[in-house]
Amino acid sequence: MNRRKLLTGLLCATGAAAAARLLPGRLHAAEETGGKADDEFPPVNITREQWQEILPADRYRILFREGTEAAGSSPLDKVYDPGTYICAACFLPLFASEDKFDSGTGWPSFTQPIEGRVGTKLDFRLILPRTEYHCIRCGGHQGHVFDDGPPPTGQRWCNNGLALRFVPEGEALPELRTSA
Repeated sequence: MNRRKLLTGLLCATGAAAAARLLPGRLHAAEETGGKADDEFPPVNITREQWQEILPADRYRILFREGTEAAGSSPLDKVYDPGTYICAACFLPLFASEDKFDSGTGWPSFTQPIEGRVGTKLDFRLILPRTEYHCIRCGGHQGHVFDDGPPPTGQRWCNNGLALRFVPEGEALPELRTSA
């Protein structure tokens, strides 16, 4: 490939990303899932500095620096026992085990979150827009949602394993974290 074609391709991609930011309209069905903390689940009163002290460095990087763990590195990818997947920061239940499936991507994947527990936003870090989702209580980054999942939703909520904790069925959920 010559430099002219490479530059033209980069300019087109940059222009598409800029246009996507400016154009109104729905780019992904997941953006309609809402996701603001409310009276039932008020926001957590913990600063980024406090989260950095509370959480191990790898979890902090993913949850509050919007990092991504290596594919295949999470033991949660292969967990299919009955239970609940909770935010690793504030402990809000985000996913039910019956909505988990093996996507073959190397990350825990779900067909849907528990209603009202995640918020979404557009992410342009890879130039083309993707829909990122996060915990509504603490704002912790969980992953991205794609339209290539199985029925019933056709969605793949692709999650960082380090952003979650698994609580087996029959075990009490931890109390929601409210302060440092």
